[in-house]
Amino acid sequence: MSLRNVFLLVSVCGLGLTLLIKDAESMVHSLMYFHTSSTDVTNFPEFVAVGYVNGLQITHYDSNTKRVVPKQKWMEKITEDDPQYWDRNTELHLNSEMVDKVNTEIVKQRLNQTEGSHMWQRMAGCEWNNETNEINGYDQYGFDGEDFIAFDLKTETFVTPRPEAVATKHKWERIGETDGWKHYITHICVDYLKRHVRNGQSVLMRKELPLVSFLQKSPSAPVTCHATGFYPDKALLFWTIDGDELHDGVEFWEILPNNDDTFQMSTDIDLSSVPPEDWGRYQCVFRLLGKPDMYFRLDPDKIRTNAKKHTGLIAAAVSVSVLALFAVVGFALYRWCKAKQITPPPSEAGVQRELVPGSVSTEAEEAEQPLAPGPQ
Repeated sequence: MSLRNVFLLVSVCGLGLTLLIKDAESMVHSLMYFHTSSTDVTNFPEFVAVGYVNGLQITHYDSNTKRVVPKQKWMEKITEDDPQYWDRNTELHLNSEMVDKVNTEIVKQRLNQTEGSHMWQRMAGCEWNNETNEINGYDQYGFDGEDFIAFDLKTETFVTPRPEAVATKHKWERIGETDGWKHYITHICVDYLKRHVRNGQSVLMRKELPLVSFLQKSPSAPVTCHATGFYPDKALLFWTIDGDELHDGVEFWEILPNNDDTFQMSTDIDLSSVPPEDWGRYQCVFRLLGKPDMYFRLDPDKIRTNAKKHTGLIAAAVSVSVLALFAVVGFALYRWCKAKQITPPPSEAGVQRELVPGSVSTEAEEAEQPLAPGPQ
């Protein structure tokens, strides 16, 4: 799999306008862990595991370094009441690396795709609403960017769109994986999430407004409204005409992370049939949780184009994406998993070898991350 295909994974789903901006005092916090086990991918570790709180990377491990390291200064506070946190996590990641490598080979054989480059992906974690106390969680697996099997917290079952995974579903349910994951999501994961939110409150609860620019590749191309440098990612970016929100002729792009713990997003509008004298009727609106809306009226003289050599912002955005590649792979997996509703297939199919489950420990002090043989 080339880096091009890795970036295609980043684009599988977008936030769009389905995000609901709620009261500033109500916020859904998330703790998510992502694994990517790959084969024959040039210049990319065979195994990468990253952790995120509220969209910010907090941990990193890969098969080259063999060590879990913090990605936020405030994560160092975790050892104040858990001195062995980093050593224990490293051991569990080493174990997960081996398990995911085995599972990658099993799925390749099961799907008869033993040649070429492939990726086995996993996302697991929880979400917690600090106002309603509502809890949600995930344990989802994918192969080459497509759903394979997932745990459904509401039904307490594993579901899959692939007949090749039905036997795995039945086995995992038979050996009690569902009970373990329900306990992990509703108790252990949420407990650690609350600890992280408390330790990183000054960073996680901050509000940063973006730099907003208009971009256009050529005079006939769509106009892009690009916002970068905002936090948190509970944001919307949309177009209006005479104050009314537009949907026709508009394309919305997913929110992506920058390498400075902020985010960027874009939305395009096709104005090829609109006379230039009417462009002033259009506005780009940025909406951030807990902040007043920001309005930017479209002025043709303020559009950055290649013809005017205003390429710095575009180049910077590309550089940011490259520098944040490892984080983006995990972040994209999160978007991919949340965007899909997985339904079981109508029939079963046999398997040659069984996948190794990521079983969960019931010991809260030893079980934050969903890693084999148990999350820490």
